[in-house]
Amino acid sequence: MRKNVRAIRKSARKSALKTALLCSAFAVSWPALAADVTPERLVNADKEPHNWLMNHGTYDGQRFSPLERINKGNVKSLKLAYAVPLGGGAGNEWVQATPLAEDGFLYITDSWGVLYKIDARSGDVGRIVWRMDPKQAKQQRNRGAALWGNFVITTADGPPRIIATNKETGKVEWESSFADTPDAPLTSAPLAVKDKIILGAAGGDQGVRDWMAGLDAATGKRLWQKFTVPAPGEPGSETWKGNNNAWQTGGGAIWVTGTYDPDTNQTFWGTGNPVPMYDPTYRPGDNLFTNSAISYDPDTGKMNWFFQYTPGDMWDFDEVGTHILIDGTIGGQTRKLITHSARNGFLYTMERANGQTVLAKPYMDVNWTKGIDQKTGKPLDYDPGRDIQVYSTLANQNPGEPTKKCARAMPAATTTGHRPTAARPSSSTSRP
Repeated sequence: MRKNVRAIRKSARKSALKTALLCSAFAVSWPALAADVTPERLVNADKEPHNWLMNHGTYDGQRFSPLERINKGNVKSLKLAYAVPLGGGAGNEWVQATPLAEDGFLYITDSWGVLYKIDARSGDVGRIVWRMDPKQAKQQRNRGAALWGNFVITTADGPPRIIATNKETGKVEWESSFADTPDAPLTSAPLAVKDKIILGAAGGDQGVRDWMAGLDAATGKRLWQKFTVPAPGEPGSETWKGNNNAWQTGGGAIWVTGTYDPDTNQTFWGTGNPVPMYDPTYRPGDNLFTNSAISYDPDTGKMNWFFQYTPGDMWDFDEVGTHILIDGTIGGQTRKLITHSARNGFLYTMERANGQTVLAKPYMDVNWTKGIDQKTGKPLDYDPGRDIQVYSTLANQNPGEPTKKCARAMPAATTTGHRPTAARPSSSTSRP
């Protein structure tokens, strides 16, 4: 009897051990599915400091991480832990995308728009779980992805497309084409807002009329599309003068992902320079809505307000950089603000509700204008009655008024790694 009991116990222990090993094997082979990236998680992305769920980290665009494991005391000791080769072949030598991180997995695109999911949980090695190749017809810059639900949303060209890839399997779930605007490449990372995907088109320097659009995140259906350069008869079209129909190829590119304010339901994007970039005589007028900060309603695409930094720009002072949301105290009152370090050499801070200028001050030596009107935000030498602005005259790019000096408004290419902004023609169409 005792032998039988011992045999039963021994058999039970073996069975329990087999079950434990089997469960362990399944745990390794079948990791728990990641939770959906819901609108609530995106609004509260700062509550997940171990993750990086969108291009800027959080909707406010501050790109701040509260993690403290790396600090001023030990940063000098950082060294390479591992590297993961991406893609290959000509034209894929650089990656401009911001990796997204969720629970130890990274999502990143290469310059051909190929999307990778990388398992980085061990900290010692990175393993490519899957890759989604959109078979892009031509190489373009690609600045990354957006997470929404169980999708990873990316862009590709040939023609311009938005693609939703299943986060777990790497399978394409939907694809939405902008074949009706084939010359406008998509390079910035999309922005997921509530149940929509917001994005803008680039490539303005090649003579493209650029646009913003909103898509249904679940299906990819296009819900709205708004051009950043107005057609004749639309508001702002009066600022495109002359007989060249310059509005048709006027630029206004969207190169960088915008920000979003959930409290007021506004999304903020910066637009690029007018085209041709150095010849204002071809496109007389202020050339709205280029070189501007624009607030859109993400549900409808309605423009809430805009602010143009450099009317009639002749130096390629595009303002596509991030418009950062901050809270500030002015006159003892808390204010909801936006701040932007403009390419024209001034730091602007504006009211988030309407774009009203709070202050504008130079952050470097500037010579193209005598200063900024603190009430209007316009250059002091801006003349609304002129079709071609002359500003300070020190850096004019007008055939009738030869350039006296280069326009000083940003560090040189030798210090930033980008091409300089100077008041001289150029055949270059590279972008920062």
